[in-house]
Amino acid sequence: MALSPQQDDHILSVGELAAQLKQVLNEQFPGLWVRGEITGFKRYDSGHLYFTLKDGTPAMVPAVMWRGNASKLAFAPKDGTEVEAFGDVDFYGGNGRCQFVIRQMRPAGIGALQLQFEELKARLQAEGLFDASRKQPLPRFPKRIGIVTSPLGAAVRDVIKVLRGRWPGIGIVLAPVKVQGMGAAAEIAAAIERFNRYGGVDLLIVGRGGGSMEDLWAFNEEPVVRAIAASKLPVISAVGHEVDFTLADFVADVRAATPSNAAEIAVRDASELKHRIDVLSSRARRAVTDGVRRRQQALDSLLGQYGFRRVRDVFATLQKRIDDARERLSGALRTHVRDARARADALVRAYGLREFPRVLRERHDDVTGLAQRLHHAATGATLDERRRLLSLEDRLRALSPRAVLERGYTLVRTSDGRLVRGVEALAAGDRILVEFARGEAGALIETIRKGGTDGSEEAGR
Repeated sequence: MALSPQQDDHILSVGELAAQLKQVLNEQFPGLWVRGEITGFKRYDSGHLYFTLKDGTPAMVPAVMWRGNASKLAFAPKDGTEVEAFGDVDFYGGNGRCQFVIRQMRPAGIGALQLQFEELKARLQAEGLFDASRKQPLPRFPKRIGIVTSPLGAAVRDVIKVLRGRWPGIGIVLAPVKVQGMGAAAEIAAAIERFNRYGGVDLLIVGRGGGSMEDLWAFNEEPVVRAIAASKLPVISAVGHEVDFTLADFVADVRAATPSNAAEIAVRDASELKHRIDVLSSRARRAVTDGVRRRQQALDSLLGQYGFRRVRDVFATLQKRIDDARERLSGALRTHVRDARARADALVRAYGLREFPRVLRERHDDVTGLAQRLHHAATGATLDERRRLLSLEDRLRALSPRAVLERGYTLVRTSDGRLVRGVEALAAGDRILVEFARGEAGALIETIRKGGTDGSEEAGR
């Protein structure tokens, strides 16, 4: 029922009316979500956004988004984009219009999520956060691994099971976080930052099990992506199934297809590594054995070439050569002394007895000097021969089977002195001579076992 005007009614000014309208609207619409399509979009130099929201009806609502809130948008609004906006209804007296003041805005529906994903991906990629040059190598043998995931899901159980199975001694530190819903992104980013701040781990696994795009959305949010990019610890992203991709996958140092696959990437298989070590050790032993055998064959050839039955025969020959050289030097010294004495006698006869003492002293000095020079020459020649002998002795000792015998090996010869290199040269009942590092022993062959090519033993004869 319309009220009739009274003479004593208070008359409002335009400003008062505008203020009351503003108050009523704020009280009736304290904050609400509105869905609509953007039209008439304008971005001013100040950073404020102005546009109109509309739907399939003739209705339209003017909207504004101030610079502070507009700078937080994860997508670029434009005409035709369907959005969901949260804000307050306000009355602006400056132009006498109601408007919707938006605090938050997001693209509407699943298609909107994909749009938001692509736009944030393009922006972060332009910053270089996904560049391969930023990727860190994973440690070959991490001692402790940090896991950022939910403590309740199957993903954490799968990761721990695979880690323990592949490397039982691995240390595991779990940072329990929400992995979906409101506040999940903030918890994930904070856990990554804590691991980097306090250290104590060599590698991080960040992820969760599979789900829809909405379920995995926390790993597409900018705080999580930037926390992974800033991490000084290498990060493996393990979000969802193999077909699922999140922005965390693009920024992480390594992307795993599943949480279990992340554990396989993080640590090596201890049993496989042990097998590899055993194979390499076996190869090394065979290489050493083959090297010793080749050198022993070379020494046997050397001994056979020069007709030596034993290494000591070689040293005996070299010692005789040194003795012969020493004897030749001594003979040369005696000859020089004898010649000097003969020259002295001739001088005595030529100058008479009066000059004999002086001439004798001079000749004595000559003989003494000559004797010293000869002594030095003989000593030097002897030292040279000795050094050459020692060099030959070292070379022969390096080739000598005696060094091998000192380690517990033996040489086997037939009764006529031939070296036995294999059991094919022996028969049961043969007598052999076994040479040790110190001494020899005679033996009688009772049985023979031939070795197979793979190291197994054939049946004995």
